[in-house]
Amino acid sequence: MGDERLVVKTQRGFVTLLSLSRPKQHNALSKALLTALGEAIEECWHDTSVRVVMITGEGPSFCAGADLKERAQMPEEEVARFVSKIRSTFGMLQEMPKPVIALINGGAFGGGLEMALACDIRIAAEGAIMGLTETSLGIIPGAGGTQRLPRVVGVAKAKELIFTARRVDAREAYALGMVNLVVPKDRLLGAGWEMAERIAKNGPIAVAMAKEAINRGSEVDIATGLAIEARCYDVIVPTEDRIEGLTAFKEKREPRYKGR
Repeated sequence: MGDERLVVKTQRGFVTLLSLSRPKQHNALSKALLTALGEAIEECWHDTSVRVVMITGEGPSFCAGADLKERAQMPEEEVARFVSKIRSTFGMLQEMPKPVIALINGGAFGGGLEMALACDIRIAAEGAIMGLTETSLGIIPGAGGTQRLPRVVGVAKAKELIFTARRVDAREAYALGMVNLVVPKDRLLGAGWEMAERIAKNGPIAVAMAKEAINRGSEVDIATGLAIEARCYDVIVPTEDRIEGLTAFKEKREPRYKGR
């Protein structure tokens, strides 16, 4: 999985937690950390024993964004490649056929918030602060922030937050719809495991197709969206899991889904 000192992988049942582990650097995205994260995401993507992925940060921060000290040493062409790699890595989170939950334990700035926005669900600890602060550095959010934030909070609010580089706390983020849930910091991991395990009990093919239908359908008109939904449903019809769900309901027991 790459350097396990940089991304710590913990699996419990069908759920895998990926913990960014550069706490002294506030989990800033160095080239090495980004490589380790990309490898971990790819492993989770292809591992059939993983049905839900969670991402959090070790120490007081979730992720402070790109490692600016390292970036300052890069020639221009390397900066462009690095930003492209961040963009593609976060794209993997959005496209992975499994739900991804961001557990925002502390500061999430720039690329850190962009990573969380690429996840499907965001749970924040009370006291967590987040923001797309790039314009204060003379750049723009370049790893999806200008596209994903407006889709979450609306165009006008996203413009305000990005233009001003303003940071918001967890409570304001919740009010804006930026995060799904706010919990006490000592309950963050527990809340994450609870939600992830609840998702993991459901049919993995059904959950994957639900994510696909929502992701694709939210970008198009309603008629096209309904056609996407129909195609996703067609994928589920011939599966063993669909029959298992019906059988379990009839027999009044918990279903035993196999992802087939």
